[in-house]
Amino acid sequence: MANIDVKDLLNAGVHFGHLTRKWNPNMAPYIYMERNGIHIINLYKTAAKIDEAADAMKKIAASGRKILFVATKKQAKDIVAEKAGNIKMPYITERWPGGMLTNFVTIRKAVKKMAAIDRMKKDGTFETLSKKEKLQVDRLRAKLEKNLGSITDMTRLPGALFVVDIKREHIAIKEAQKLKIPIFAMVDTNSDPRDVDYVIPANDDASKSVDKILSLVTEAVASGLKDRQSEKDAENKGQEEAPAVAAAPVAEAPVAETAPKAEAKEEGEAPKEA
Repeated sequence: MANIDVKDLLNAGVHFGHLTRKWNPNMAPYIYMERNGIHIINLYKTAAKIDEAADAMKKIAASGRKILFVATKKQAKDIVAEKAGNIKMPYITERWPGGMLTNFVTIRKAVKKMAAIDRMKKDGTFETLSKKEKLQVDRLRAKLEKNLGSITDMTRLPGALFVVDIKREHIAIKEAQKLKIPIFAMVDTNSDPRDVDYVIPANDDASKSVDKILSLVTEAVASGLKDRQSEKDAENKGQEEAPAVAAAPVAEAPVAETAPKAEAKEEGEAPKEA
């Protein structure tokens, strides 16, 4: 991954933490100093943690597993939807559906119901419904789209979670912990980093800060996806060339090699004694 410029993080306001009275003591290793009653995050440690998290996320993406991005706070939801959407990863930016991970089978049923409604509209079944029934179906479809539309392609549990503000998304964190799903997160000075596998100490309230961190990690994920596609292309190319090699004619053994032996037998030469 490309080197992370600490100056860029500074310009994005990644270093601003919360009020000192609201801090979580477990964030002490990532705090540089206190200024005007606000904790300042050590950006050199942030840069190192971004690099570590980005490398791990790249490997997960290259393995073919999905990374679920979670951010329901106003400052982050649009940014997450855009960045995750660009790399075709699932995301949750509305209310976290309880049991999204621990009761994934039920969530998948809801997604399938949404697909069934779409099929009804395509095959003409929808037009046979009464006006009232059409209205109810449309409302259900809109509700499902709002809450689950971004995870329609997630057919199995994600390989990891990326969370903005772990205090706000505590239910998602608990579910991931229960299922031992790796958690990547932007962690501000008022949160407990022990709840996260890959901590990125950063300001999770400012949109510029969220945008900067998301840009860096999604760039790494995109790189992992590119590596995976390159491997697939190489495999497909190898499979296409294999039949051609197998079909090549096998050369016959030269007749000349066996000729002397045949002549010897015909002349009735006696075998030499040992």
